[in-house]
Amino acid sequence: MRRKDDQKQLSIKQAVIKTILAEGFHGASISKIAKAAGVSPATVYVYYDSKDAMLRDIYKEYSEDIYTYVVKRVTREMDGKQLIESLVRSYYNYITEHGEVFYFVEQFSSCPALVNNCRNRHNRSQVGMLLDDLKKRQVIKNVDNITITALMFNPVKSIALQPEVRPEVKSGVLEDLIRMIQDALLKKQP
Repeated sequence: MRRKDDQKQLSIKQAVIKTILAEGFHGASISKIAKAAGVSPATVYVYYDSKDAMLRDIYKEYSEDIYTYVVKRVTREMDGKQLIESLVRSYYNYITEHGEVFYFVEQFSSCPALVNNCRNRHNRSQVGMLLDDLKKRQVIKNVDNITITALMFNPVKSIALQPEVRPEVKSGVLEDLIRMIQDALLKKQP
């Protein structure tokens, strides 16, 4: 068996993302991915058992990276306003800094046939644990985490993914959104 090379694997991952964004899931063959990565098709199989396994592994890794990126930017010492602002801004920054990866994760997660095999997402549960802790400490309202994450992250995605809107306009809209999310989620302190 051939030895694995981290740089080759990274090249394959990057090629998967670029090829899928250009060709779609069905148009992204192993040979196209290998060519884009500068490796032989056989080399792809050194790292992944099949195209489906490759897509699932890359999706899991990058979807977890998003939540790791977000969670690492909050501390227990932050008050509720700071924490919500940090979560919202870090999610926005991830989308704008890692656009291709984010688009790949979004495209994959909107395909039920693909995403149904990828349920164990550790870092997404870290976000859930963080929200549970905030509810327990009476920082945010006690509503379902699905509602909280939908309220907190989906509008951010909507703002970040509008290419026709100038960055300075997005900045102001993001500020408004942060205040609205804080108002909606934070418990009123006596």
